Amino acid sequence: MNLANYRTSIILAVTFTLLLSTFWFYQDFAFIIFLSLLLQLLLKPAVDFMEARRIPRSVASAIAIIAFILVLAALASIISRSVLPSFQRFVAELPTIGQSLQQPPFLSDTDFIKDEFVNILDRLRSVGAELLRASLSFLLVAFGKVIDFVIIIFVSFYLLKDGLTIKLWLADLFPHTARRRVLRLFDTLLIALRAYICSQIVMCVITGVVVFAYFKLMGLPYASVFALLSGVSEFVPVLGPTVASTLGALMTASAMRELTVQTALFYVALTQVNHNIVYPALVGKSLHLHPVAVILGVVFGGEILGAAGMFLAVPFMVIVKIVVTDIYHEQKTETPEGEEEKP
Repeated sequence: MNLANYRTSIILAVTFTLLLSTFWFYQDFAFIIFLSLLLQLLLKPAVDFMEARRIPRSVASAIAIIAFILVLAALASIISRSVLPSFQRFVAELPTIGQSLQQPPFLSDTDFIKDEFVNILDRLRSVGAELLRASLSFLLVAFGKVIDFVIIIFVSFYLLKDGLTIKLWLADLFPHTARRRVLRLFDTLLIALRAYICSQIVMCVITGVVVFAYFKLMGLPYASVFALLSGVSEFVPVLGPTVASTLGALMTASAMRELTVQTALFYVALTQVNHNIVYPALVGKSLHLHPVAVILGVVFGGEILGAAGMFLAVPFMVIVKIVVTDIYHEQKTETPEGEEEKP
């Protein structure tokens, strides 16, 4: 095999490997670039729509960014007024909730199993309290990084305004005969990432609204807390919804034990509908990843970068999959790059 015929594939593999490695060596810089790209992908359809209505792209980009900031400020205001007070009460009452679960009636005659169950609950209670406090601290730190947020806003603005120019400039760095292929790869990556981020946001909203409605209808406490928890957990596929469902069922067991089985069935049904009907309808099969690969990717991302790595594991896997598929396709067709690609 002549490696010269596959120099674009080699360059792509090395380039994306180096880009992904920046999340290990230069995490702050990489997160700013990645979040800016995700924000650009989220707002691009609105900017394209306004540009089609003869609004200059720079003005359309500014309008989209300002609208995003206003929506974000409104969400922060709603969360601070409704969710945070409930969240604080939940953290304060967490020991009481754990104590109420230490007397399971179905294990009253089995001392060994009961003791083991109590030990597990004690560990879950301590770990849960630490996770909740860590989550609150993470949110406060995130809101405190004003400079990073400003940088992300400005980078997103210029990506929206000059995205096509930047994409063409990057494509020109590759051999001329491979320019069309590189542009096609960029478009495929951007479409896939946009589909992923938009679908995750829709699933987050749907899940949060459904969980909030169920808790309110059943008279369960902390509806806003578990709605937010269930919604955000959708960004960590498989593991996130499982943890949220378990915590919701345990809380129901402490507050209204007669609804424990019903709540567990509710979470199971919600998870199945989301991942077998809603998610495929939003994304289709273009981002199909095996559940085992998703779980291992999420765990690996968490080991490397913590919570942020769990959130970003699937987008990384999507990027790697598309790049590897492109390289494999080119090697399979064995089209030398010295020849002109046929339209």
